[in-house]
Parts: sequence; structure tokens; C-alpha cells
Amino acid sequence: MSSDLHIHTSFSDGRLTPEEVLTAAKEAGLSTIAITDHDTVDGIRHLYENEKDNVKGMTIIPGIELSTECDGKEVHILGYNVDIYSAALADGLVEISEDRWQRLAMMLEKLQELGYDISEAEVLKVAGTSSSVSRSHVARVLVKKGHFPTVRAAFDELLGQGKPAYIPRYRIDSAEAVELVRAAGGLPVVAHPLLIGSDAVLSKLLKLDVAGIEVYYPQHNGEDVRRYGQLAELHDLLKTGGSDFHGIPGRYPESLGEFTIEDELARLLVEAMNK
Repeated sequence: MSSDLHIHTSFSDGRLTPEEVLTAAKEAGLSTIAITDHDTVDGIRHLYENEKDNVKGMTIIPGIELSTECDGKEVHILGYNVDIYSAALADGLVEISEDRWQRLAMMLEKLQELGYDISEAEVLKVAGTSSSVSRSHVARVLVKKGHFPTVRAAFDELLGQGKPAYIPRYRIDSAEAVELVRAAGGLPVVAHPLLIGSDAVLSKLLKLDVAGIEVYYPQHNGEDVRRYGQLAELHDLLKTGGSDFHGIPGRYPESLGEFTIEDELARLLVEAMNK
């Protein structure tokens, strides 16, 4: 069997509901999964509160993926085994949530100025249960209305960084995010280090109170895995990994189980969680 420690649901920018993720994970034969929605724990809380009888036989780790910034670089911090009812975590997420709404309004204003007839109501309909409305929801509306063939095309031409409708988002400092995860009883892990694009920033992050590095990731090649694995060993950190599954057609992996990690890595994470 195998595991996947980086999964998104419809409560952020994934396409599958938590229940559908659970079903897909069972069908893929996964033994351990982590729900790591962007800047929210609503998805994993929904799963725990509504699917208690269906989670048997699988370890489900409550997690989160925080959007942060370090020295001008976007950095994502994964939090594993966070207390989903933590007041400290809830308070820390309020400012992020408020900024998302402001960003959405500014983005829609830009799009309308550019001639794209798209409303907040249309975006919210696509977002559904998501409490973390994002550019991907806007992109899906643009695709639905025939402006672009794919979500990726919408990002490449309109919504990506530096593109006409791009609006920078608020990000908490990476050190603050690490402290927030710790305050919620969780283990902070540096997500997809290759995407940070700076060895200097990664080096700075590893001096924080992090517990691990996401060594195994779809965009990491063999050399990346070796290098980040050595860094984890050098700093006595956990090696984690996951698919960053969103369930978006055309974005690998399209299905749970296509990209997995060895169960031993998940076991070591669970072991560290229980210390």
C-alpha cells in the first residue's frame, strides 16, 4: 500500500468534496492521507464531523497548507496534525480569509475592465463549499464561459503573476506561519521546495522551527529528490511527500493514486505526531 500527504478538496481549490476524496483514496488503496486545503481546515473538519463511520481502515491526518512569504518569495508551509478547533489557528486564518475576498473583488474589477463579463456570483457558484476562493475558481468560470480552453491557459494569459488580471495576495511571514502551526499543535513542513526558486530562502526556512521537507513531489525529479532528501537528513528533519492533488483535468495527477509515497514515510510522520 502507499500514502499521499498533500491533498486538496472543494473546501479550497480542489474539485472533489471531502467525501469524494475519501472514496477515491479508498479505491486507490491508500493507507494514509492528509487533507491540506489552502488556508482553511473546513474540509478536514467536515470530513471528521460527517464521515466518522467511513474513515475506518485509513489514517487521515488533519492538515493545512499556508500561503506565506519569505524574502519576497512565495513559500507554502504544510501543517500536519493541527488542532482543527484551535482558537489560535482560527484567529490566524481570519486575516488571510478577509484578504481573499478583497483580492477577488479587485480581480473581478480588472477582468471587467479588460472586457470579460464575469461576476462574483458566478465565481461563488463554481467555488461551492470553498471557504478559500482563489484564482482557480475564477479561471474555471472563464473556461466555462468559453474564454479559454483550460484553466492553465487562463493563468498563462490572464491570471498568472505579471499577467493583466493578476492581483498580489496577502501572505503571512513564513516564520509566523511556522509558529501558527506549532501553536495549533501541528508539525510544520516546507512544501515543494523546488517551487520556491531560491536556495538561499530554503536555507533560511530550514533554520526555523520546521519539522520536515516535502521531498517527494510531482515536479521534483530524481536529482531534486536526492538533494532535498540529503537536506532533510542533514537537518534531522522528516521527509514527506504528496501529490498536491486538486482533481483538475489536465493537471497531473488527475486521479488519486497516480503519485504516492511509501507508507514508511507516513508512518514516521504519524510517529512524530504522537510524540
